[in-house]
Amino acid sequence: MGSPPPAQSGSKAAPRSSSDLDPALRARLLQEARTPWRGLRRGLWLALAASAALGLAVMTMRLAAGEGVASGDLLIQLTALLLFGGLLWFDRRGSRRGDDEGL
Repeated sequence: MGSPPPAQSGSKAAPRSSSDLDPALRARLLQEARTPWRGLRRGLWLALAASAALGLAVMTMRLAAGEGVASGDLLIQLTALLLFGGLLWFDRRGSRRGDDEGL
């Protein structure tokens, strides 16, 4: 059995300890590890809530113009707006408390 290979000088840097990281960056990275995809999730809730609000506004305009709108369609748009708006609100509320793990 031979001796271990000689260490190469300058080829690899020593691993940095966690104390070398900026505290704000470290906190942000830990938060992202606890709640992955939060930005994408919020964007999705916002897009779906905006779509429901737009659909509800169009249906309201059609009703105001005297056209007929199926009550089931109106109920679907209203439910979607409440659901996705609520999901966005709960997602924001949970992140302010700092306990997104349950969502």
